[in-house]
Amino acid sequence: MADPRDEPLVLGIETSCDETGVGIVRGTTLLADAVASSVDEHARFGGVVPEVASRAHLEAMVPTIDRALKEAGVSAKDLDGIAVTAGPGLAGALLVGVSAAKAYAYALGKPLYGVNHLASHICVDQLEHGPLPEPTMALLVSGGHSSLLLSTDITSDVRPMGATIDDAAGEAFDKIARVLNLGFPGGPVIDRYAREGDPTAIAFPRGLTGPRDAAYDFSFSGLKTAVARWIEARRAAGEEVPVRDVAASFQEAVVDVLTRKAVRACKDQGVDHLMIGGGVAANSRLRALAQERCEAAGIRLRVPRPKLCTDNGAMVAALGAEMVSRNRAASDWDLSADSSLPVTDPHVPGDAHRQAHAHGHTHDHVHEVSKENLYS
Repeated sequence: MADPRDEPLVLGIETSCDETGVGIVRGTTLLADAVASSVDEHARFGGVVPEVASRAHLEAMVPTIDRALKEAGVSAKDLDGIAVTAGPGLAGALLVGVSAAKAYAYALGKPLYGVNHLASHICVDQLEHGPLPEPTMALLVSGGHSSLLLSTDITSDVRPMGATIDDAAGEAFDKIARVLNLGFPGGPVIDRYAREGDPTAIAFPRGLTGPRDAAYDFSFSGLKTAVARWIEARRAAGEEVPVRDVAASFQEAVVDVLTRKAVRACKDQGVDHLMIGGGVAANSRLRALAQERCEAAGIRLRVPRPKLCTDNGAMVAALGAEMVSRNRAASDWDLSADSSLPVTDPHVPGDAHRQAHAHGHTHDHVHEVSKENLYS
């Protein structure tokens, strides 16, 4: 039996939006998950302000890393690698994380791995339910993304099956919560109000579900507009808005489309596992309806616990550990943030690796760091 101590010990840094996340994993075992959130600083603006987020990351970075190391009971010099979200996300916020990761990796003499935010959301499930089946269908739903992805190898092969053509699901939750005067962020509060409402009270539209519509793409802009107009009409008529019923009916319209398309994709592609991740995966109704429909279709559902669904450093560390385990090439020191990094790039290898592949050669050796260990 393999000694767990032989598995890679990796620290992951996540700063794509408003959460400063630092996670530490050993193989597929989570040792620490430290998060510093700046959500309260954005609440008065009704959404995330990039400059505010970047400054908050700067202030939180070192204390959050120190907290994670203490929580994990490990020393920085014991790490086998540093992983960081290189994209997609807010450019300024990403740059803070990438700069910090490069500094720590250089000082420690450890390999650096720039990884993809979306692939990390898929990989985090390994920390809860063990190694990912290959292939796995993943439904990622958050404030910035609503995507259906097929992964045959989380470190090298993630294929987009469908995505939102306008608003992401989480964005729609935020906007409807604002119209209902429920505050920010909208996802948790709408979920809470919806539990006391009737999901069949109002027949809101289901976007892109017609016979000629794209089978796996999503659209929530029309739904958002329909809900807002319904609320405005009630207010204009001097009638009370049934907030709980609106929340429940809106939420049902979103999760109905998400789960219906995800199950359809699994059936069409012959995949018997569905993984759901991203912040909206914490929604209780999405989890319940997905479970119901997956059971009926003979599909095994995997959803991490809510804390691992939202942005966190653990997911980045999980993907980084997988990169080390599979001997993937490390990133170069000139690694930069890419706010639109495509999901087809689960990680950003160094130039030597890319050039070797272009000439038909492989180069599995990580970059050498000649500096002595500068971290004390």
